[in-house]
Amino acid sequence: MKKTLFLSLLFATTMLSAQKPVELPLWPDGAPNTNGLTGNQEDLEGGRVANVVNPSITVYRPAKPNGMAVIMCPGGGYGRLAMNHEGHDMAAWFTTQGITYAVLKYRMPNGHPEVPLEDVQQALRIMAGLEAGATGFSADKVGVMGFSAGGHLAATASTIGAFKPAFSILFYPVITAEPGKGHQLSFDSLLGTDRTAEQSEYYSLQNRVTEATPPTLLLHSDDDTGVPAVNSALYYEALKAHGVKASMHIYPTGEHGWGFHTNFPYHEVWKAAVLEWLREVNR
Repeated sequence: MKKTLFLSLLFATTMLSAQKPVELPLWPDGAPNTNGLTGNQEDLEGGRVANVVNPSITVYRPAKPNGMAVIMCPGGGYGRLAMNHEGHDMAAWFTTQGITYAVLKYRMPNGHPEVPLEDVQQALRIMAGLEAGATGFSADKVGVMGFSAGGHLAATASTIGAFKPAFSILFYPVITAEPGKGHQLSFDSLLGTDRTAEQSEYYSLQNRVTEATPPTLLLHSDDDTGVPAVNSALYYEALKAHGVKASMHIYPTGEHGWGFHTNFPYHEVWKAAVLEWLREVNR
């Protein structure tokens, strides 16, 4: 009897925390700039997508919003987007905490770095209630999150972007283009293979941190060979050098791309760390 009651309450709680998601276009009247890509969106295996032509945010609203929202930027090397394990799969967990959760489907740069930045900036403005489209979904405090190249985009919004998020959470982020440290394929997609040293330095985001960069949480695996943990370390050092509130967690194992996969050894640990940090930074 007790077990049945517990399951009933759990089911009811889950249903209350999971509202039907709403997909909102970012640019219903057309985006200000183009990446030069045309054609249709490509739906790939594992919930991945490429050649995004109609960027959007899919918003999951909790039953009792707490005034906080996060915009998730999935990774994919700036060539595709891992929309599930680095995006939609986290929705129920966030909304259960009372946090409005939005998954950003952004356009690939294709050598035009301003294009994905435009998309995340527009998403931030929409979720902050400064643009039409998110009536009933906007929040007082809007942060940004990202995995891998999506972490680079979230950090770009936090440094170069004109409209800064309230906070950022970066999972194994691409930060630097320095040879031997950075994920060169991401920078090839972002800036082109003929990029200059000046461009690489500009978009190595440890160089772009200022006192205006929002509080940041960084999470990485020490054995990540795809995007070495030095990326997070460089960004953390820059944040502290400019007096920005920051925290960094480097896990012993896990490699790259764990996202919301439950087989990551520190799955529950990072979830607890994120919630504790959000409570601390939003006091």
